[in-house]
This record gives sequence, C-alpha cells and structure tokens, in this order.
Amino acid sequence: MADNDSTEDGVPSGSESAAPKSKFKLMAIAVTVLVLASGAGTWFFFFRGHEEVHAEAPPPKLPSFLDVPEILVNLAGQPGDRVQYLKAKIVLEIKDEKLVEQIKPSMPRVTDMFQTYLRELRATDLNGSVGMFRLKEELTRRVNAAISPSQVTAVLFKEILIQ
Repeated sequence: MADNDSTEDGVPSGSESAAPKSKFKLMAIAVTVLVLASGAGTWFFFFRGHEEVHAEAPPPKLPSFLDVPEILVNLAGQPGDRVQYLKAKIVLEIKDEKLVEQIKPSMPRVTDMFQTYLRELRATDLNGSVGMFRLKEELTRRVNAAISPSQVTAVLFKEILIQ
C-alpha cells in the first residue's frame, strides 16, 4: 500500500485533500476582491466629493401685462331671439417689457379685431371650458396677426360676462 497514497476508505491523503480547501479559499478571496472593487468603483463614481460649481442662474423674467380696453358687444343670434351681450375684460401677456411699448400703438387695431370676431359668436360658442379655451386661442391668434412681428404669449380674461 505504500505505492498507492490512499487510505483504506479510498479517499486520497495528503496534498490531494487540500486541493478542494485551497479552491474554496481562492474563490473566497476572488469574491472579496470583486466586492471591494465594486464598492470602490461605486464610491468613486457616485459618492466621492466632487467640487460642484453652481453658476448663479439669472432670475426668471416675469412677463409683462397689457390691458385691453373693456369690450361690450352683442352676440349673434337667430332672428326673434332675445339679444345677448358679452362683456369682457382682457389682458395680454407679453414676454418682455420692451414689447409693451411696441404694442401700445397697435391697440386700436387689436380692439377692432376682437370686437369684429366677438360679434360673430353665439352664446352657445362660449359654453364650458372648451368654448373659453377656443376663444382664448382664437384671440391670441388674431392679436399676434395684428401686432406682427411682435408676439403675445397669451390672452387672459379678467372678466367674462354673458347676459
């Protein structure tokens, strides 16, 4: 049995039994190194102290507003129906204060376009939020056409009264 380095149970003795233990140690060391490397990488990319330079953002420009003279028009209706009136206080929202002075000379044209359009409407055209949204969009389109090349951001209603 001297030339067969195994024990009675058939299990190899000596250096051959140490091989599985050394493989386990080698795998444990490899896993530990991988965990440490991934932790170091995570720290490096996400948590290390970056010197962040924050530029001061300029304060946002507040829009300017321009009042349109109060508008009172009678709405279109069927012959024989009672006459209904629309009273509106409208404000134009403008991106820049400089544009206000450019738009003021065009205000008679804007008022005329608004009155001409509003006289064509029926009371049913203004029902609900959809009707008001359509009215805002159409008035915005008309005022931008009247004051071109200047532009307004939005048409805002201070007051709408249908009687």
